[in-house]
Amino acid sequence: MDAGFDAFALLLIAAATAGWIDAVVGGGGLLLLPAMLVAFPSTPVAQLLGTNKLTAIFGTASAAFTYSRGLRPERRVVVPAAGLALLGAGGGAALAASISSDVLRPVVMVVLAAVLVLVVTRPAMGASADPALLTPNRIVAVVLLAGAGVAFYDGLIGPGTGMFLIIALTTVIGLDFVTASASAKIINTATNLGALAVFAWQDNVLWFLGLALGAANIVGAQIGARMALTRGSGFVRAVLVVMVVALLARLAWDQFA
Repeated sequence: MDAGFDAFALLLIAAATAGWIDAVVGGGGLLLLPAMLVAFPSTPVAQLLGTNKLTAIFGTASAAFTYSRGLRPERRVVVPAAGLALLGAGGGAALAASISSDVLRPVVMVVLAAVLVLVVTRPAMGASADPALLTPNRIVAVVLLAGAGVAFYDGLIGPGTGMFLIIALTTVIGLDFVTASASAKIINTATNLGALAVFAWQDNVLWFLGLALGAANIVGAQIGARMALTRGSGFVRAVLVVMVVALLARLAWDQFA
């Protein structure tokens, strides 16, 4: 542990801001993980990944609780998807050390670019719920997509998981952005827990740091969840576009710089 007081204070601010981002659309790891890498340059990356999962689970669980008090998440989806996500994220975390992110990064960039085009060209998407899409077959499809595919990605790489979950829930079963964000937080809590269990088993978690940052993460998550509930789907959509662009830019920098 080689960070001084000033660096630790900045990490607390980064954790709170990441909690706000995660609560609204996801993607807080884009801010917190690089901050941890700068603060602890000599710490193994696997330990920082595990610590980031410990921090994030506090914010996502806190946001999920707040959302559930303000509206009703789609339980037919989130309950089975969350259960499956525990296994999916754990499997991704177990393979994180053996699969190079350089191989997967271009694929993720293409998917994000498609997400950006989809959100920008379909302004009505997520503005309001479309109950006609909430069919049994689509529910099964989104449970598998979110609980297995996106969860595996979260354990393996991580950044943008919340965004992918929200897009899946709005496009496949027609949820509005706020309900999708609320539902995504429950699934994301399970993905964080599944990945954390594997990182902890590998002794790749800095517990004191993660718990301290987790407290700050909760503060940001509470503010973000309340803002999303108050300002509605238009606000979530705008933050989503900004975060997709930010994630694309970050991945492009890692790929080509």
